[in-house]
Amino acid sequence: MTSEPEHWGIVGGGVLGMTLAHRLAGRGKAVTLLESADRLGGLASAWSLGGCSWDRHYHVTLLSDAHLRGLLDELGLADDLTWAETRTGFYTDGRLHSMSNTLEFLRFAPLSLWDKFRLGGTIFYASRITDPKSLESVSAADWLRRLSGRRTFEKIWRPLLRAKLGEDFRHASAAFIWAIIARMYAARRTGLKKEMFGYVKGGYARVLKRFGAVLRDEGVDVRLASPVVEVAPYDGGVRVAFPDGGGQTFDRVVLTVPSPLVSRLCPGLSADERARHDAIRYQGVLCASVLTRKPLAGYYVTNITEDGVPYTAVIEMTALVDRQQFGGNSLVYLPKYLPPDDPAFAWSDDEVAQRFLPALEKMVPQFDRRDVLAFRVSRARLVLAVATLHYSERLPPMATSLPGVYVVNSAQIVNGTLNVNETVRLADRAARHLGTRDSVLSTEEVAAP
Repeated sequence: MTSEPEHWGIVGGGVLGMTLAHRLAGRGKAVTLLESADRLGGLASAWSLGGCSWDRHYHVTLLSDAHLRGLLDELGLADDLTWAETRTGFYTDGRLHSMSNTLEFLRFAPLSLWDKFRLGGTIFYASRITDPKSLESVSAADWLRRLSGRRTFEKIWRPLLRAKLGEDFRHASAAFIWAIIARMYAARRTGLKKEMFGYVKGGYARVLKRFGAVLRDEGVDVRLASPVVEVAPYDGGVRVAFPDGGGQTFDRVVLTVPSPLVSRLCPGLSADERARHDAIRYQGVLCASVLTRKPLAGYYVTNITEDGVPYTAVIEMTALVDRQQFGGNSLVYLPKYLPPDDPAFAWSDDEVAQRFLPALEKMVPQFDRRDVLAFRVSRARLVLAVATLHYSERLPPMATSLPGVYVVNSAQIVNGTLNVNETVRLADRAARHLGTRDSVLSTEEVAAP
């Protein structure tokens, strides 16, 4: 006699949900992956821009991204990673500055020699911290002001924090900025002090196409355009309800969607669980993709510390990616991070272009908006969970109070910053525990190094 394999439902077909499905299928589980959109990938999905297919949001692979590189190897794409040395720019005091090596750092005029010494010391000190738990009790602003000095904080750190978090930077813990510094420092250490970034030829459109094929070969039932309206225990299992009134019952269900959606989809959660999910602060992003005939300044990323610029940074993707991927043209991203209720999410693409392109012309003299071939805006309201004070202590556990219902989402990336590598890492660690210790599985256990 043979028994039916345990049937798992996964709500959310981003990279996190796909990796969980891949791991659970590898453990012999029957898996159904439910994605509300008409394509897999979530924030990593691709779209068409001026006849080219590329990522809706900017992504990059670092040499130190062991979890992502391991997954790409499993998908048979590791040999298609292309690596390039990139440069970093800063837009400060009305002009562009290169900050790509030690000599350029020392020549950075907006800071005095002493300011630069303290800034460099802050980065080096942060890179040596191996247990960031204590940083959760200190605000990022206080920590950076103490280490780098007031002038460097006001000139560099404060504008960068506000660009990423808006006014929520006041609530962010030092662990947030530590995670960013640690990731970039690890990349330089692995890349022999150079900014060596990589991408898969064809972008995430190719990665996701291959990943989807692998999942189907493993027997995963991939259902696109399948939104979920409720998840609740039912008759010894877990019932997932659909908008048409139908539903399906699984042995276990994992939700990978943002925490505000978890609270909405699972009305049976305890009051404490709902309060914990609802208390997580999120930042969204309005991200413009610009296809233009000519390259800009040649920096992969240009950080902006100048007031009045309507976007957060300039990501010149073709400073990394071969321009032949875009028919010889250049691809630029102009992201703007916003709270989920910001009215800017209602701006049309034309309204965004009218605000962004004149500022880009002012910032980069060689850019001419008449060279723009395509301009398209992606909007996502729930992207980045802000690592507030005592963040890990306030997160709800992955195993919920509802039997057989789990939550694994990007808000549980406790000791890292949101990127594809950390997403894969979270999925790998969660998959090893899911269903094995229902009553005691906690976020901190899975997030532990």
